[in-house]
Amino acid sequence: MEKERSARPWGWGFLVMGALVLGLLAGKGVEKTGYAKESYEDLKIFAEVLTQVRKHYVETLETKDLVHGAVRGLLKTLDPHSSYMTPDMYREMQVETKGAFGGLGIQIGMKNHRITVIAPIEGTPAHQAGIEAGDVISKVDDEPMKDLTLMEAVRRMRGPKGTRVTITVEREGAPEPLMFTVVRDIIKIHSVRSRIIDDRVGYVRISQFQESTPDDLGRELAALREKDLRGLVVDLRNNPGGLLSAAVGVSDQFLDADTLVVSIKGRDGKEDEYHTRLATETPAYPVIILVNHGSASASEIVAAAMQDWEKAVIVGKTTFGKGSVQTILPLSDGSGLRLTTARYYTPSGKSIHDVGVKPDIVVEARKIEAVNRDADAVATPSREQNAGVAPANGPDGDKAADQPDREAALMARDAQLQKAIELIKTWNVFRDLRPS
Repeated sequence: MEKERSARPWGWGFLVMGALVLGLLAGKGVEKTGYAKESYEDLKIFAEVLTQVRKHYVETLETKDLVHGAVRGLLKTLDPHSSYMTPDMYREMQVETKGAFGGLGIQIGMKNHRITVIAPIEGTPAHQAGIEAGDVISKVDDEPMKDLTLMEAVRRMRGPKGTRVTITVEREGAPEPLMFTVVRDIIKIHSVRSRIIDDRVGYVRISQFQESTPDDLGRELAALREKDLRGLVVDLRNNPGGLLSAAVGVSDQFLDADTLVVSIKGRDGKEDEYHTRLATETPAYPVIILVNHGSASASEIVAAAMQDWEKAVIVGKTTFGKGSVQTILPLSDGSGLRLTTARYYTPSGKSIHDVGVKPDIVVEARKIEAVNRDADAVATPSREQNAGVAPANGPDGDKAADQPDREAALMARDAQLQKAIELIKTWNVFRDLRPS
């Protein structure tokens, strides 16, 4: 986790928007007598049901399995992002936070009670196979995903490097489900890439918000500034989020010191604010931020802060709308709870949960006719692309290629990116007419 950068006693490296938040519950262990008595009376019913099931059910059942099932059902009634993790799942979650794990390379969430791809991670097997943001995962290896929790769905798709899994998805505009057979790989994420495009226009792609992302971005921006930029495009499309501390650290690069980036509020009404800390030189050139439906969580924090403080023009499509905070709470048997404990708010006080960040300038992605993939066509594990790569999963939904001419062709067909370049080139004309 990130080294402590705040005076807060628990450190904000533990916060993860849309993924993890490791911390302590305020007031843990303090309970009013009346509340305890009320809870005990309610638990009597649970104990009676457990006893009757153990005694009369047609098959012999383990008490542990019944309790785990009851806990999963309890959390499922709360919201799509709260879930129970068995000891094995909890250990897997801890491995994931280290930045390398065996799997497909997709971030998933719950939309309309269905497992939905927030975004594929660049350069991973799922991305190269053609899985896209917004795809609804209906089956994994012919096993239905209906009624599974997010953690159970993740567990289905994880696995050792080199093993195959077939994913069936429903995609808007596709007449029938699409099938992708993918070879799992070790997922390692390099979160920042940059290049110069089109006459001194800088392009930075942030694919996830990791511990190292602010420092990596700082180095990329320093290198770009030597090129005498006339403007910068920051691409947050299909970025599913990550560490809150990384979102604030990225905002450091563009906002003045001690500027509010985001606030977090739980049910007790207590509000925690997160401000920029570094006195970095804010850009004198125009900044355009690209977003789409795959931009979630920490991506939305950065985009909303830049929009509220009028430091960038937001271009693209409305973002995913993931504005809640989950806390990971370890349990005595090695299992854990992922529990929604708060919501976050933009500097202007708005919640984007289930709403998203609306762009200043809406630009549709070019639609490509969906084609059913051959279930026998196996996606090979990806090589890491060079640092100047085009948006690997841009609005066209095409896979990135190694060839420079392929990259240039993708960028030329990327309507949202081309709009951003156009805005930068005509900045002196339109800046006084900028959308509010």
